[in-house]
Amino acid sequence: MFGTKRVTVNSGDHVGTLIGQGTQLKGSITATGALRIDGEVEGDIVTSSEIVIGETGNVKAQIKAKNATIGGTVTGNMEISERLELLASAKLIGDIKAGTLIIGEGAIFKGACEMRSVDEKKGKESKN
Repeated sequence: MFGTKRVTVNSGDHVGTLIGQGTQLKGSITATGALRIDGEVEGDIVTSSEIVIGETGNVKAQIKAKNATIGGTVTGNMEISERLELLASAKLIGDIKAGTLIIGEGAIFKGACEMRSVDEKKGKESKN
């Protein structure tokens, strides 16, 4: 009842790009749809949707996305406009900016965190 339970990282049925386990990618990724990474990525990642990094995912990148769910390892800064969730198996080394942050028990986070309210984001966008 109170033991550790294995959490599966599910991104739903709308994954636009999948980088599978055993795949290595170096370079920049720009997408409009959801990304799921179960392999290794080094570079920059930008998506206007969500990114899911599975338990086997190992990412060394600067990441910008609307939502993110991390189950694997991320080394780099993250800018998430809405919701960032670190699952129990997650390891994040880098600074984050997020609207909402959820850290599961057992997750590792080393870095600075800046929380942004919806009003702050709207004000910033109207100034640009």
